[in-house]
This record gives sequence, structure tokens and C-alpha cells, in this order.
Amino acid sequence: MRTTVNIDPQLLAGAKNVATRTHRSLSSVINDALRILLRTRPEDFSLPTDGRYGLRAGLELDDKEPLAELPGDNNPPFR
Repeated sequence: MRTTVNIDPQLLAGAKNVATRTHRSLSSVINDALRILLRTRPEDFSLPTDGRYGLRAGLELDDKEPLAELPGDNNPPFR
């Protein structure tokens, strides 16, 4: 499934490095990382909702139009 996410530049660089070293696609590396996270610590996995690091107030992940209207990287939907 195709989706759009904002990834920390250092994490993305690390994932690209792993993909290159292991001759795999970036998608497969990210998928495996998420599988490991969700399998090893499902009870600790939650998205922040306090406004400090989570989705901005008033934005909904299911409503893509307001997300698409945000200006580029200066105002990403996630903090």
C-alpha cells in the first residue's frame, strides 16, 4: 500500500544505508523495522497525543485534504 509519511532525515539515511548494504528496497527495510517494533513491544506502542510530538490539533489522519494543504517541510503535520 502506498502512503506518505514524514521521516526524520537521520532515520531515513540510516534506513537507506541498510537497504544498500543488504541489497534490499527501502520499503522492505522500513516494513521490517515496523514489524519488529510492533512485535517486540506492542504494549508500549502508542502515538503521542499530548500535542508536543503528535499530530497537530485539529488534524485527522483520515482526512487528507487539510494535510495536503499544509506548506512543505516548514510545517509538517507531525512535530
